[in-house]
Amino acid sequence: MIKLKVNRKEYTVDVGPDTPLLWVLRDTLGLTGTKFGCGMALCGACTVHLDGEAVRSCVTPVARAEGKEITTIEGLSLDSGHPLQMAWIAEDVPQCGYCMSGQIMSAAVLLRENPRPADADIDAAMAGNICRCGAYQRIRRAIHLAARLQGQGGAR
Repeated sequence: MIKLKVNRKEYTVDVGPDTPLLWVLRDTLGLTGTKFGCGMALCGACTVHLDGEAVRSCVTPVARAEGKEITTIEGLSLDSGHPLQMAWIAEDVPQCGYCMSGQIMSAAVLLRENPRPADADIDAAMAGNICRCGAYQRIRRAIHLAARLQGQGGAR
């Protein structure tokens, strides 16, 4: 049995310690906002926060997450009012939407570490997140907007 804290809730799961965190989140806990993309930590669709750091849940063994705070897209905000979520909507970022939860989770770490990123900062931080639809310019605009919203007290 492995004890997890996901989105501020405690869970005990009966899975093998080498089970990828992604499958525990999706299949065991029913948190399907985190997506499976490549299974090799190359695309970023499965990005979640582990003690505040962006990790690829498809290659993170669940045992590594035990005793740490896990945040998924569902836990980023209680009401979808996080500045990034609002900016994503305002900038009409999603096309197919499949990569968006991973994109937002990576962007959240960027904005926490650098509340006023330049384009080059955004490009570097988001380089590991692939958008097959090519919404990169809208993603960049949304991150800039979220930084402004966050600076106005909109962070949750």
